[in-house]
Amino acid sequence: MADTRTGCRPVTLALAGIGASALAVGAGAALLNLFGPTLPYVIRDGPKGSLDDEEFVRFLTAVTDGTLHRCRVTRLHNGEEFYPAEFEAIRDARHSINLEYYEFGNGKVPSVFLDALVERARAGVQVRLTVDAAGSFQTPAKFFERLKAAGGQMRWYNPLRPLTWQRVNNRTHRKLLTVDGRIGFIGGAGIDDRWFYGTRKSPPWRDTVLLVEGEAVGGLVSAFSENWLESSGEILSGPGQFDFQPSPDGARGFVVISTPHGGGTQARILFQTLIHSAKKSLCITTPYFLPDHSVRRGLIHAARRGVHVRILTAGPYIDHPLVRKMSRIASRHLVEAGAEIHEYQPSMIHAKLLTVDSQWCVAGSTNFDHRSFGLNDEVNLAVLDPELAATLEGDFAQDLRQSRRLTQEMLHERGFVGRAAQILDRGLRRES
Repeated sequence: MADTRTGCRPVTLALAGIGASALAVGAGAALLNLFGPTLPYVIRDGPKGSLDDEEFVRFLTAVTDGTLHRCRVTRLHNGEEFYPAEFEAIRDARHSINLEYYEFGNGKVPSVFLDALVERARAGVQVRLTVDAAGSFQTPAKFFERLKAAGGQMRWYNPLRPLTWQRVNNRTHRKLLTVDGRIGFIGGAGIDDRWFYGTRKSPPWRDTVLLVEGEAVGGLVSAFSENWLESSGEILSGPGQFDFQPSPDGARGFVVISTPHGGGTQARILFQTLIHSAKKSLCITTPYFLPDHSVRRGLIHAARRGVHVRILTAGPYIDHPLVRKMSRIASRHLVEAGAEIHEYQPSMIHAKLLTVDSQWCVAGSTNFDHRSFGLNDEVNLAVLDPELAATLEGDFAQDLRQSRRLTQEMLHERGFVGRAAQILDRGLRRES
């Protein structure tokens, strides 16, 4: 028996070593996904006037490759508002429906949407659906068979296959819907019961979606067509896809289509530029707040020059608790610089919103983390609209009343976690 145990020991040690190595590689990959590496986004100079000056508007659209349009934008608050509006738009479609979602579940809400899509496909409407293979991995392919049988088209984005492993980190995190080229929806919410019924561990998720009308819908169609081509090989065409209607009485806005294939991302440029240019206030809502070097530096500089920096992020109902821990570590020096960071208490907050100086509004799929800024395909709508900003900031104030502000004492971890946090914190301070 002793000889048998001795003979097995090298094998056991070898397997343990392999396991430890795998864990180290996994942990390293996770940290890279959370914190970088990233380009050092620096703005040496920029327009000095107000954020509604024509010079600044031209500057912002040029650096983000946006096309400025007039558009009417309506804020839809939580699933009880945006799901009925999206469902009604699908039901009224006459020519085309395009959907692209990171999360498309297989529960009650997704089934209602699928029923509506099937009905429209049978009526002759061109229905196209792109679903991220990783974000919706729990949804079986057979769930969409009814849509295909009715004449609709569905494609998985970047399915997990041996020949595509090198692109496994590139996901489409976009959440958008366009109907007949006339109306669009963009925001942080997927198609899943979490946003309407909640989960076993959380009440319904807090989120915001914007309803867009006018020529800016063309930017959403363009974003969809990009990933549709990658997923299906088909160049988007057909009746009702490009019937964009002018909106002379709307606000000025543009869609920012972001993909990491060029090394940087347009979403990253958009957020960094607006943070750098803020003069009065920054209101940020993001479920996962893991700012990299450039964002941390930008927010610290903004706070130190007198900008009222307030950040609202997920609290106890967060779906990734480790991210909350890491977020608190990354937040310490921001709080020291004068920024406010609040954690939402009633449920998981999933909205991705930014208002700047009560003038510019940004809504879409981008989180304040490296995955969104450097790895994912994202889409955002930037609008120069003080009225919309007032609405979003009213929501922000209401959310803050249901949140807990973090203090420096709360951000001081103890024990092993505290020692690890101190090591990471020293690294973050050297970067900032």
